Amino acid sequence: MADAMLPEQGDLGPPGREAWRLFLRNKAAVAGVVMLTAILAMTFLGPLVYDNEPDDIIARPYLGPGEAGAPRLGTDYLGRDVLAGVINGGSTSLAVAGSAALMVVLIGVTIGSLAGFYGGRIDSALMRFTEFFQVLPALLFAMVVVALFEPSTRTIAIAIGLVAWPSIARLTRAEFLRLKNLEYVKAARAIGASDRRIMWRVIFPNALPPLIVSASLLMGAALLFEAGLAFLGLGDPNTLSWGLMIGLNRGNFLTAWWTVTFPGLAIFVTVLSFSLIGDGLQDAFNPKLRGR
Repeated sequence: MADAMLPEQGDLGPPGREAWRLFLRNKAAVAGVVMLTAILAMTFLGPLVYDNEPDDIIARPYLGPGEAGAPRLGTDYLGRDVLAGVINGGSTSLAVAGSAALMVVLIGVTIGSLAGFYGGRIDSALMRFTEFFQVLPALLFAMVVVALFEPSTRTIAIAIGLVAWPSIARLTRAEFLRLKNLEYVKAARAIGASDRRIMWRVIFPNALPPLIVSASLLMGAALLFEAGLAFLGLGDPNTLSWGLMIGLNRGNFLTAWWTVTFPGLAIFVTVLSFSLIGDGLQDAFNPKLRGR
């Protein structure tokens, strides 16, 4: 009965139609959505249209775009189709980035919400645990994790997740600390709502806007992290990705620029789209920025 009587959040609730309307009025954010949609369409629908396999040797190595017998974007050091690699490698890069971002959000939100809601010794213990991971060199720690286990997309996603969650945890903690003493939360507690209900039905919906913004930006950061690990030779050698394409062909960049440029452009456009979307969400969800 108490749960059914939970008070409304009122003006402090998560932004609704007005926020999304402002987001759609942001030309840069809309451009980010268009670019991301194009990347996703290329990655997941491209293989249905462009049927060349990324592992097939179809011509001599290092044929440039436009040369006789070359595919549209040329060939790499083995004579494989660069365009097929860009199309098919995107699914791996995006899957790793998405899995890592999901892991970061789950760990960060869980630890941050518990620390911010309960405070005291629980807060102190969880924040000391968070600081331990926060002071570790992120790239070095991720490299150690991948090196200790068999390099695979799952290992890379776990490694990225282990080094990136502290920022989300601190943000979630700050939001819970800010919201837990507001009137509607006190009213929910007064009518007998359980801690779990208060955390996830009353406080968490109001803490979502900054978390959504951070998650969108985190996708770009995770994609760059995956590309960096693959570039250093710590990616899954049996699974093509944009970072692995750059790493395998970096030694001949000056003579075969297309083998590095096109997967690099794919990473650039994808990260830029996530950044533009994140900025647009921040402007729309933050009332202090809506007048800009």
